[in-house]
Formats: sequence, structure tokens, C-alpha cells
Amino acid sequence: MYDYDLLVVGSANADLVIDVERRPGAGETVLGGDLAVHPGGKGANQAVAAARLGARTALLARVGDDGHGRLLLDSLRTAGVATAGVLTGGAPTGVALITVDPSGDNSIVVSPGANGRLTPGDVRDADRLLRTSRVVSAQLEIPLETVVEVVRRLPEDGRFVLNPSPPRPLPREVLAACDPLIVNEHEAKVILGGAAAGDAPEDWARSLLAEGPRSVVVTLGAEGALVASAADADEARDGDGDGDGVEVARVAPVRVDAVDTTGAGDAFTAALAWRLGTGATLAEAAGYAARVGAAAVTRRGAQESFPTGAEVGAP
Repeated sequence: MYDYDLLVVGSANADLVIDVERRPGAGETVLGGDLAVHPGGKGANQAVAAARLGARTALLARVGDDGHGRLLLDSLRTAGVATAGVLTGGAPTGVALITVDPSGDNSIVVSPGANGRLTPGDVRDADRLLRTSRVVSAQLEIPLETVVEVVRRLPEDGRFVLNPSPPRPLPREVLAACDPLIVNEHEAKVILGGAAAGDAPEDWARSLLAEGPRSVVVTLGAEGALVASAADADEARDGDGDGDGVEVARVAPVRVDAVDTTGAGDAFTAALAWRLGTGATLAEAAGYAARVGAAAVTRRGAQESFPTGAEVGAP
């Protein structure tokens, strides 16, 4: 029996958001709107997004013993996230400085703070959380060695989902555990290091699969997403693959008027990870995740923009 549908191991930040007419260039000062402070961080965002959809969710993270940390804990608990794994102290709570332009696009600079103090030892101490969670999700706003420890301590029947943001080269051990690896265009190219054989998302997905992940999802913003995995033997014989042992499928976009894209990728990742744990196929889970991500961009902020399961509708 699993206590949790999803365990998120990752960051928790205070998002300091300013609306701007345009983002500044080098050496330029731009006046913006009033400063707004929101609970955020990719780990906390994913945990809240999943809990709002109805998933039994826990978070393993670290915050400072300060006002921003209390803001985050309050938001997590209000959403229904189990916070026994949220550790306190070691450094101030992480902060993300976010500018949002009129189109809803954003630029983000992160000061990791306490996120950088989430250690492999913290993962070992949280062994019971890993053993009792159906799916484990992580990102890269925490130390890479901590993510490696998560992979090493996964139960045999556990599933690992990784959104490598901010991107960096990944060890084979981590890539081999990903099912799926979820990337946008920039993240895909950083991980591949220029090794992609082609310019199309399908090419990136095949190149990424060759690096070891069990499956790959490429998010394409307003153009939807793409899912890829190794075709099994029967599908390859029946011609359902693409001739190279890889199945690739497009996920249709959900058209909405975007207000603020902050946290949309986290909402997508959380929804996909949860649905995979319920037995959905990768394409089914990505289709549902696209609806959740689309709903999130129609509202301002990160965690406060995430929809409930009732708002999104049946999977």
C-alpha cells in the first residue's frame, strides 16, 4: 500500500514578482508595477498542483526559519500537501525574482538559499517517504547529488519523473531512471550538448532516449507537447513505431489567453506524474497535463493559479 500518490523532492521559494512593460536589457533599468510575494519554487509548486488535483502528495524540501518559509508552509498545508518532509533551517528560504511582461512571458533569477542545503543525507533520512510513494518527482533547483541519492533509493516498483530545470548535463545513472524525462526546447539542447540529430522536437526526443531515459516528454508551449518511448516488440512488428524502435506522438495544444506563464510547467509536470501513477499511458497523462497547464496560465501567480480537479474536469 502507498501512503502517497506523489512525492516531490525539490525546491521551495518565495516568488517576488513584478509586472513590466518589457524586460530590461543589459545595463538598463525598467520601472515596473507593485511587488507581489507568492509561494513558489518548482518543488513546492508541483506538490501544490498535484494536491489540488486530488493526489495524495508529500514534499521533501528545505526552507529557512523565516517569514518566507512560513508563507510556504501555510500554502502547502492549505493545499493538502503533507509537510513532514519539509525541513527548516540551514539558510534563508530560497527566493525567485520574476519579471512578467504583458504577454505573460516571464524571466526568473533564483537565489537557492535553503534549497542548496537539501542534502543526500536528508534523502536517506526520508527513506520511508520514498518507500511509500507511488511516483517520485524531482527538479534541479536542489543539488544534483541529492537527486542522485533519490534515484539510488527508489523502491523497485517506484517511478521517477524528472524536469531538469534549470538544465545541466546529467549523469547516466539519473537519465536511466527517468520515466519520463520532461524537457522544453532549451532544456533538451543543454542536456544533449548539441548532440541532437536534427532541428525538430521529434529529433530531440529520439536523441534524448538514446541517452538512457525510459521515456521523454518535450513541452512545446502553445504548440502542445510530444511524448516518446521505446516501442515494444509487438508494436514494432505491427508498424506502430517509427522504424527505429521509438514511438513518438504529438499532444494537441489547449488554446487559452495567457495571462502569466509562471508555474505552468510545474502544473504540467505534477499532473502528468500523478496520472502516470494511476495507470494512464504517457500520451493520456500528457493530454491531461496540457489541460492543467493551460488552466494555470489564465491566472496570475504560480501556486494560486493552479486549478482543482473539478475545474479541469475528468481525466
